[in-house]
Amino acid sequence: MDHNKIEEGVRLILEGIGEDVNREGLVDTPARIARMYEEICAGMNEDAKEQLSRTFSVSSSDIVIEKDITFYSMCEHHMMPFYGKAHIAYIPNGKVVGISKLARCVETYARRLQLQEQLTAQIADAIMDYLAPKGVMVIMEAEHMCMTMRGVKKPGTKTQTYATRGVFASDDALQGRVLQMIK
Repeated sequence: MDHNKIEEGVRLILEGIGEDVNREGLVDTPARIARMYEEICAGMNEDAKEQLSRTFSVSSSDIVIEKDITFYSMCEHHMMPFYGKAHIAYIPNGKVVGISKLARCVETYARRLQLQEQLTAQIADAIMDYLAPKGVMVIMEAEHMCMTMRGVKKPGTKTQTYATRGVFASDDALQGRVLQMIK
């Protein structure tokens, strides 16, 4: 990540909205924002394979669900936050991953400029690719600041996205069971 370019861009934005970049409260703002972007876009240089490669053998093929995984991301259209909860269900195919690794997978993809629909699909695809379960279902619900504090201004509005892979893609009863379990 190029801190100098980010700082230069922030200075241009501040000047563009009519601020004095040398004002006491703004002098260090470009550097603060550069550090912030390094943190919130850290997923750009990460691969979910790291989180999902350490597995444990199991004989069970019962549904595993991790729900209410809090995430924060940035909308690639307005560079404003969207945040909410992710729920992941998968059916093991001989191996499971440590439960914290599912949350880390969400974090990897959320810490990028994103679209919620794309984020949901990326998580499902990574779990299928690296964990090779019989199937996976990812449900995400988020509030988008680009819709709540600007534009249509509808605070509290939530967007839900779903991605199903493997056995979940064609089994409505299985999908319904997962939805009941996460409520």
